[in-house]
Amino acid sequence: MSWELPDRISVREVGPRDGLQNEDPVPTDAKVALIEALSGTGVQRIEAVSFVRPSAIPQMGDADEVWQRVAKKPSVRYSALAPNLRGALRALDAGFTELEAVVSASETHNRTNVNRSTGQSLDEIAEMIARAHERGATVQVIVSTAWGCPYEGDVPTERTLWVAGRALADGADSVSFGDTTGMATPTRVRDLVGALRSAHPGAGLNLHFHNTRGTGLANVLAALELGVADFDAAVGGLGGCPYAPGATGNIATEELVYMAEDMGVATGIDTDAMIAVAGQAERLIGRTLPSQVLRAGPRTRTIPA
Repeated sequence: MSWELPDRISVREVGPRDGLQNEDPVPTDAKVALIEALSGTGVQRIEAVSFVRPSAIPQMGDADEVWQRVAKKPSVRYSALAPNLRGALRALDAGFTELEAVVSASETHNRTNVNRSTGQSLDEIAEMIARAHERGATVQVIVSTAWGCPYEGDVPTERTLWVAGRALADGADSVSFGDTTGMATPTRVRDLVGALRSAHPGAGLNLHFHNTRGTGLANVLAALELGVADFDAAVGGLGGCPYAPGATGNIATEELVYMAEDMGVATGIDTDAMIAVAGQAERLIGRTLPSQVLRAGPRTRTIPA
């Protein structure tokens, strides 16, 4: 059996936000340098910052300063995550035109994350979408714990679809399914993506996989075979979730790019350049990152006999 893969995929680099929020706070200068280095790899989308209370996530406490100082590249679309209406307004005031809102399919995870029910978060997200659209901005709603929750276990497909459907009904420009704790496997990916397409055939879809249990790239392949062409990844495999015990890094951008390009799926990203930035990220946080491509390089790299 064979599948026709997309000719090209879009990759959103989430290391500066989703990655760094799980590390000890790093200097503002280093964050700016990392975003600017990523902007030079050919990546076309970067999740730059999150507008959240510093007391909740101090790693993102300098979001305004980081964004002001970054030299924006015209070829790159920058986005910000906003966990609530206040954060969304801050992002809009800062000049962002692409926002991401987040809500958990798991009730327990949502309460742990933002201290409110999933329904209450969706009510506020509806207001965020309306305010953003008034100012010409788009909002993608990220449904986290889409395949499972560290507190509740499996999350039923129907529950994840209900959350996504509510967001789309309220005007979300697209949705993203987040595998917050790495509980997805290829079969589960096929089931959820298929269910979304049956229920909402025109919905824009992004997928955000973690490699907690080693299935991240296998999940990407399953999604590619379904024609999904929009993925998140973090340089070096940075990331996790501060409210999901045991969650390790996102899939590494350089690993996703290496695999896709070698399969004939274009990304527009220079693999060697991204590997170099992964090394920069590793030096920045001072620990070994999980990326295997960072260690071994691409398949075409040879050594003297």
